[in-house]
Amino acid sequence: VRTIPDPLLRAEAIHNPKTAFVCDGRERTFGEFVDRCRRVGKILDDLEIGHGERVGLLAANSDTYAELYAGVPSSGRVIVPLNSRWAEPELAYALEDAGAKILISDQDPGGLISSVDRVLSFEDYEVRLSTSEPLEFADVKEDDLAGLFYTGGTTGRSKGVMLSHRNLIANTLHSQITMPLDDDDTYLIVAPMFHAAGSNSVLQCIALGICQVVVPAFEPNRCLDLVEKHRCSATLAVPTMVAALIEAQAATPRDTSSLRLIAHGASPIATEVLRRANEEFPGAELLHLYGATETAPLVTGLRHEEDLIGTSRGKSVGHPSLGVSLRIDASTGEAGEVLVNGPNVMQGYWNKPEQTAEALEDGWYRTGDIGYLDDEGYLYLVDRAKDMIISGGENVYCSEVEEVIYQHPKVLEATVFGIPHEQWGEQVHAVVVPRDDSLTDTDLIDFCRTSLGGYKVPRSVEFQSKELPKSGPGKVLKRELRAPFWEGKDRSIN
Repeated sequence: VRTIPDPLLRAEAIHNPKTAFVCDGRERTFGEFVDRCRRVGKILDDLEIGHGERVGLLAANSDTYAELYAGVPSSGRVIVPLNSRWAEPELAYALEDAGAKILISDQDPGGLISSVDRVLSFEDYEVRLSTSEPLEFADVKEDDLAGLFYTGGTTGRSKGVMLSHRNLIANTLHSQITMPLDDDDTYLIVAPMFHAAGSNSVLQCIALGICQVVVPAFEPNRCLDLVEKHRCSATLAVPTMVAALIEAQAATPRDTSSLRLIAHGASPIATEVLRRANEEFPGAELLHLYGATETAPLVTGLRHEEDLIGTSRGKSVGHPSLGVSLRIDASTGEAGEVLVNGPNVMQGYWNKPEQTAEALEDGWYRTGDIGYLDDEGYLYLVDRAKDMIISGGENVYCSEVEEVIYQHPKVLEATVFGIPHEQWGEQVHAVVVPRDDSLTDTDLIDFCRTSLGGYKVPRSVEFQSKELPKSGPGKVLKRELRAPFWEGKDRSIN
């Protein structure tokens, strides 16, 4: 298994009549799914989208999303999954930066029409697919670019993470080692598929002949109903989703005895949430995954977390997956920046050679996370080198928010950082020195909404009349401003 067509061909040969996907009451077999993936290439040929060109995808979770995620790179093009929570200017930037020729979307594209040569709605896509012939998959190579996954940037602009066929297939194999599934499993997709972690299961399950039940939008009661109805056995969710599933199950118990594995990642999870998950879903193994878009995404996993609740080992993010190497940029036993090496590490950032050079050091990816390894090789994360907030599993780069705030004519100085939030872990907080007293928090928040996705918009604004505290070189002392909010609270970062 070397390129994305390989698991598709395997599924077609071995698992053809089995159900591959269930979504909105619709079922598709592996044979039907792979046939549709083959037709994707014909559609793009007819639309004169050349090999190597970028195809934007803006849509909710669905089996159609999965076939485009697999079918576009299998046809020799490059898939560009877009975050549906972004504001239109953010989406437009990603499409234009990628040089996308076409946007395939299940929603009104609005002004994004001007960012691409063509927009193809899901309705038109279905019409074209029904009349297209299935083609042989392209003769793609391991190092061919498969996808551009846009992630936030410390410079205020999102970056296109270049993931090759090798990267995504390596991650598929790593996932099977760290999160082992078998052909008797039924996998529930609840995390957004536009994230590398959300679509993480697609190729793994296809290769193994595992049915995937897709939830278009997360709603805890609906998810639990699907677990009961389809006997789902495994899923991956962010901690806020896990907490919501716990509350829904406690309020209205379902038969979730089939659920044997609950993986979580992207943001910290409270010890109490783990305890309650173990109570409400007693048959499920809890698995903590750590990774990054730049690593396609899996790096480490902590298995059977339910046995480690409240212990020091339980605060780790586990061991690296087989094939992934870790290095700490510090003396042995000390904390330093975590570096990752392996076949899953990205090729670089699209059209950003300087940022690529900063992130990659002789093939090692600098994660921006500070951590250490214990004597048994478990990784512990203690801080972030990057100026970043994690809110509800979404990364928010402070510089992106600050850049927008500074565009307001009544702002003299501003800084942004994360403060505690009971549900989301962290919320975006802005400290602003206004030019006059007429600026209100509502004015500033509404201003930010026009340029930023909702999860990046400050939920609270603090006004100061004096200059923000700074270091000798003139850098704002965020730690000094942030400290009172976190006093007595555990600010884990993994």
